[in-house]
Amino acid sequence: MAEQIYNYDPAAVLDSAEAIEVFMADAFETGNSGYIAEALGVVARAKGMSQIANETGLSREQLYRSFSEKGNPTLKTTLVVMQALGLDMTAKLHHLNSN
Repeated sequence: MAEQIYNYDPAAVLDSAEAIEVFMADAFETGNSGYIAEALGVVARAKGMSQIANETGLSREQLYRSFSEKGNPTLKTTLVVMQALGLDMTAKLHHLNSN
């Protein structure tokens, strides 16, 4: 008997501010800009891409393209989407060992 494979959409489980915060914190910890952009796209889909498009003045197509696996959003686009999602960034200095 063959196993049935299901498509999993992480946007479906991002139904609270806490879930979104943990999801994005994990993405930022990777340091991978492509993964971070894709994670922002997942959060935007969870919130409603049409709503985010209306709030940012960007088209849905531009948002889907910018925050896809192969997308490369500008910093300006990233910041305006993060603001619409209620997300912000903070800087934290990591003390490096000077050996």
